[in-house]
Amino acid sequence: MVAAAHVGVSATPTRAWSEPVAFAAMVLLLAVLPAFVYPVFLMKALCFALFACAFNLLIGYVGLLSFGHALFFGWAGYVSAHLAKVGQLSFPFWAGGWQWIVIPLPPLPPELAILGGTATAALLGLIVGSIAIRRQGIYFAMITLALAQMMFFFAVQAPFTHGEDGIQAVPRGRLFGLVDLSNQTNMYITVAVIFLASFLMIYRIINSPFGEVLKAIRENEPRAISLGYRTERYKLMAFVLSATFAGVAGATKSIVFQLASLTDVDWPMSGEVILMTLVGGLGTIFGPVVGGFFVVTMENYLTSIGQWVFVVQGSIFVFCVLLFRRGIVGELARHLRVRL
Repeated sequence: MVAAAHVGVSATPTRAWSEPVAFAAMVLLLAVLPAFVYPVFLMKALCFALFACAFNLLIGYVGLLSFGHALFFGWAGYVSAHLAKVGQLSFPFWAGGWQWIVIPLPPLPPELAILGGTATAALLGLIVGSIAIRRQGIYFAMITLALAQMMFFFAVQAPFTHGEDGIQAVPRGRLFGLVDLSNQTNMYITVAVIFLASFLMIYRIINSPFGEVLKAIRENEPRAISLGYRTERYKLMAFVLSATFAGVAGATKSIVFQLASLTDVDWPMSGEVILMTLVGGLGTIFGPVVGGFFVVTMENYLTSIGQWVFVVQGSIFVFCVLLFRRGIVGELARHLRVRL
């Protein structure tokens, strides 16, 4: 408890009003921006901002660097798209040879499809986390990358993913049988609500006693162990929670764009979420949101330069690492003496 309390005191902002004001400003922007910006662009930015927040929960508050978070983002998208378009579930089992158990289901409504994708991400997070947390540092990162790539090649071969074509023409459907999500305004409001609800849950986790223990593990794991905390359990729970919120982002994105593809499960997506988190501000609650919007905006407006966009991204990454060590929000918070 001493370690947890020590971390909590060191992170206490000098102005208690900073976070509520920043959250209110964010909500106001989300309400106003659709009048000036194309809603589909905003929905994409919100999905990636949530993905970055999920990743930041793991690296920013536990100190675990995952190179394979696209696994949860992409597979949640695949499952969500499949449930919304087809519904039928198939499970392989061994009985003297591989056979399949088929569960006939109709196409599911969007809320159940997103829940199905999220549950898949949570299950994958439990499996991957149980294996990866046995190691630390670069070994942890490489295990997550290896498992993510293994699942990427499975996605290439699995029949229901349709390989390089992906799952296309995914119906948006009607939310709870009432709200027509084919309407862009309705879809945007739904995505914004999902993002804000997930953001608040992540905020609550970070500022709970559980979150304080995570910070203590990040700062000094041997000391946390000496105080009686079973750190592997805490790290596994944090990993599963991070995978779950990444799954919410991926599942929502597949419904928004009516598409689930290999792009979302490949390793560059894992690198992209790392870039978003570092540019916005590692270990800050609002940093990943700013980083997600920044990277998506940059990609949107630099598409005309083709492959050079990766050179620009790399240059910005180096610039932030050298001059903005705390990221955009981290540096802003330091100068204003607040926590964001």
